Amino acid sequence: MSNGFSKSSVGRKILMALSGFFLLLFLFQHFIINLLSIISADAFNNVSFFMGTNPIVQFAIQPILLFAVVFHLIMGITLELKNKSARPIQYAMNKPSENSSWMSRNMAITGIMVLLFLGLHFYDFWIPEIKTKFIEGNMSGLNEGGEFRFHEELVHKFTDPIRVGLYILAFLFLSLHLMHGFQSAFQSVGFNHRKYTPIIKKLGNLYAIIIPLGFIIIALVHFFNH
Repeated sequence: MSNGFSKSSVGRKILMALSGFFLLLFLFQHFIINLLSIISADAFNNVSFFMGTNPIVQFAIQPILLFAVVFHLIMGITLELKNKSARPIQYAMNKPSENSSWMSRNMAITGIMVLLFLGLHFYDFWIPEIKTKFIEGNMSGLNEGGEFRFHEELVHKFTDPIRVGLYILAFLFLSLHLMHGFQSAFQSVGFNHRKYTPIIKKLGNLYAIIIPLGFIIIALVHFFNH
């Protein structure tokens, strides 16, 4: 492997890790907001209205988020292809199935599955929201009855058992992706400590289980209560 490739690979890993940290924060924030939907419809509506009308969120944070998602996926696939093409013989001799987890060897696959889920999520929520606000001109967040529409729209999406099943499957893939990605992000930015690395790994496993499971529970609660 050339020194130039090594340096560029490290740089890509760091950039990918930074985008991963940003997405981890967004995912946690998104989970908290969605959790409100099964606790208080009014609270969910109010937060959704704020997020949907705040110019900083809409015209600064949201474009950055979209860029981070695309960048993270492209960078992950690029690193995967370059690593395999750079050392095909060593990769086979090292017996990866014995020396690494399934998650670490298939981050590109789980990442693509998460991207497909995001496509469904955008189709369900983001595109209709853009249409309502910027094409139809309804910036009030109200439905025809004069009430906030956000909670009603969310619940409606989870009345379809097929869609709920797809969401559950997607969050299972997200969990697998996070199992390796959380700890890997810290390692990529150079944080590797004998005392703290095991703690980060445990926190990563908890995050990878609790957050996707929480989203699954939210979907199931709405499905069975509709």
